[in-house]
Amino acid sequence: MGREYDSARMALANIDNKREIPVISKSSTDYSGFHQGSGETTVAELLRVDLPRYSLVLIDEIESSLHPRSQRRLVRDLAERCRELEIQIILTTHSPYVIEELPLEARKYILETKSSKEIVSGVSPQFAMTKMDDEVYPECDLFVEDNAAKTMLGELLAFHGKQAFPRCQIIPFGAASVGHALGQMVAQDRFPRPSLVFLDGDNDDAPGCILLPGEDAPEQVVFKAMKAKNWGDLWGRIGRDVSLVADACESAMTLTDHHDWVRIAANKLLCGGDTLWQAMCAEWAKIVPAADAKKVIQPIEDLLS
Repeated sequence: MGREYDSARMALANIDNKREIPVISKSSTDYSGFHQGSGETTVAELLRVDLPRYSLVLIDEIESSLHPRSQRRLVRDLAERCRELEIQIILTTHSPYVIEELPLEARKYILETKSSKEIVSGVSPQFAMTKMDDEVYPECDLFVEDNAAKTMLGELLAFHGKQAFPRCQIIPFGAASVGHALGQMVAQDRFPRPSLVFLDGDNDDAPGCILLPGEDAPEQVVFKAMKAKNWGDLWGRIGRDVSLVADACESAMTLTDHHDWVRIAANKLLCGGDTLWQAMCAEWAKIVPAADAKKVIQPIEDLLS
């Protein structure tokens, strides 16, 4: 839990000689489960369990009573135990902190549709939390692969679909395979509310899915288009010198992994990565050919009407 304890043990309660409770010592003071925080009790009871080698372990609502830092640390420690003992752990959670610690292939979301339940693999924490939340959301859901695509689509909507923009919620879903599964659900009209699925332009066409403009990942599409326009008015949007903007962005484009382009350019420009990417997408949206923008905006407007 990120705290120092002197010891931890289990003991029988004097009110029930069959009930074991955790007793921990901190700063030379002993106190039992009757006086511990719920998180301390949860971890103490979990630590006492001897996990057999090659076993299957089931844990329900693993985040119960644990603060975010403890949730992350617990999942990491359990992952280490999996490697050491060659065990498999299946857990349930409603926590984005737990989901973030798991690799995409380890995430399974039970998605309720109009008539059944679907198991979707590789979801993002944002997608999972959005689907579990009871808050009132806009009129339709637009699913995209990641936050880069979310900003890209959002700025495209803000410029070419001003009326539709405030009526939409854009949700990153994670792996492209999740998009394919969601696209199948859209094609079969199995979502309880109006929904569209967008894949990055470097994907092949898939049922129920719409490709974002360009034939590459969002970063590659936007950077290359902006470079061809000498970076437009990007410098003015972020308040930096023209030559500095060009130098930082073009230098970033020499990196092999396009996922690093925004971060590296933002570091050189001394601004936040989110700030730079939104400004770039806003400038890019202005130069997207009308026909390309229509392929994305028209299905959204049709869905809302």
